[in-house]
Amino acid sequence: MPDTTCHMSISLDGFVAGPDQSRENPLGKRGLELHGWHIGDARANDADEVANGWLMRPRGAYVMGRNMFGPVRGDWDEEWTGWWGPEPPYHAPVFVLTHHGHDPIQMDGGTTFHFVTEGFDAAYSAACRAAGDNGVDIAGGASTVRQALIAGVIDELTLDIAPVLLGSGERIFDGVESFGFEPAEVLHSPLATHIRYRRVS
Repeated sequence: MPDTTCHMSISLDGFVAGPDQSRENPLGKRGLELHGWHIGDARANDADEVANGWLMRPRGAYVMGRNMFGPVRGDWDEEWTGWWGPEPPYHAPVFVLTHHGHDPIQMDGGTTFHFVTEGFDAAYSAACRAAGDNGVDIAGGASTVRQALIAGVIDELTLDIAPVLLGSGERIFDGVESFGFEPAEVLHSPLATHIRYRRVS
C-alpha cells in the first residue's frame, strides 16, 4: 500500500470546522481561525512555513468527502467544480465520497474529481491504485478523516493545533477508539502547534 497521510488544522477543543457550514462559511462559523498559520497572518513564522510544506507536498491521489468538495447537498442540481477555481491545488486524481453519482470532472493542472458512491473503502482502494508509489492523502473533511482513522489506513497524521476554542462544529475523533500514533516532529508558532505523528508499528 502507498504511504497514506492526513493533515488537519484543529481547535484546542477538537473541532476541525465550526458550526453552520455554508457556501458563505465553507469551514463553518469561525472555522478560518484555525488556518491563520497558512493563509497570510503576519505572525506566521518559519515553523508555519515548514508545516505548509508538509501540507502542500505532492501526493499521487486524494480522498475527500462531498462536504469538502462543495456546498451542494442531495442530488446534483447545479454545476459545481469545487472551491478552488479552474486549477485546484491537487494536480492528481481526487476521489470524492458521495451518495449521489456524478461523472468525473477534469480540471486544469492534472486534477480530476471522481465521485465514488460505494463508500470509504472503495474510494481509498481506487486512490491507492491511482497513486502507485506516490502516496495517498486523506484531504478531509471530518467524516472522511474519521472513517480513515477507524479503518486504520493513515500512516502519518499532522495536526495544526490552533489556540482557538470553537465550542461546536465538526470533530474527527468521535467514535475513534484508539489513536495508534506517536509524535515524530513538533513545531511551534504563535498561530499553531504543528505535530506530525507516525503510526506505531
